[in-house]
Amino acid sequence: MLKSNQIYYTELNNKSLFEEKKIILINNCNDKILEIVQDSIDVIEDNKVFIFSNILEKKSKIRNYFEKQKYLDIVPCYKDNEIDIKRTISNELRNFKGFNQEIVNLISENTINDRIKLTNEIEKIKNYFNNISLNINDLNKLLNLREDEDFNNIKDFALAGNVKKTNSLLDICFMEDEKSIFYLALLNTRLFKLKEISLKKNKNLETALNEIKPPIFWKDKPMFITQAKAWSEDKIIKALKKTYDTETMIKSSYNVKKKTLLKKLLIDICNLANAA
Repeated sequence: MLKSNQIYYTELNNKSLFEEKKIILINNCNDKILEIVQDSIDVIEDNKVFIFSNILEKKSKIRNYFEKQKYLDIVPCYKDNEIDIKRTISNELRNFKGFNQEIVNLISENTINDRIKLTNEIEKIKNYFNNISLNINDLNKLLNLREDEDFNNIKDFALAGNVKKTNSLLDICFMEDEKSIFYLALLNTRLFKLKEISLKKNKNLETALNEIKPPIFWKDKPMFITQAKAWSEDKIIKALKKTYDTETMIKSSYNVKKKTLLKKLLIDICNLANAA
């Protein structure tokens, strides 16, 4: 838009053959587009323009402009965290027979703090379990978690620094290209949990583990303890940098070999877990 605002003005001025009003979305905006926004106010007419940006500080010019104008709206948006997701699951499913914390943890793990995915999964669950009790086995099948079991296993062994298991699973692990960002989210979720533990330096591991909110799923505790012993805060920061760099490379090109990048990342993380 900064390179050529003509496309924006063309969209505003051209009438649609199918709809009276247009909805225009502009992403990754900052103060540099303020002048363009101001100049286009009079030609927007009945159209709607939605502008999305990253964090805007209080001194941001475009933020101040939108806050002061009566005919404009500005809305802060916050990413859901694990607590928000689990609260939503509880509110939506608490009246279903068989509902328990294990159900909540399973759904939360599958959605990775993704509100849209959570909404879809809850609708699927409500339809399937309309007249029957919730149970883990059927829920596993419904959420298609089995197809991700291979990656979860290799993720856990890599974070635990188990070189032999990691290498053997890399040869047989099935990973889908379209799920590459989901796999990275699984890695990041565990790394942030490990970071939370590493910050409780004045407490023993068991005590720190019991204080984590939301709590670690009981079946994951033995592996989590093994991983926690291998990771310091400095190493976790390095690992998060590696996952960020991998995500950037995956998103930067359609031709990139996603599975190759993911496998290299897992090897790097396994080596980092064993580093002094």
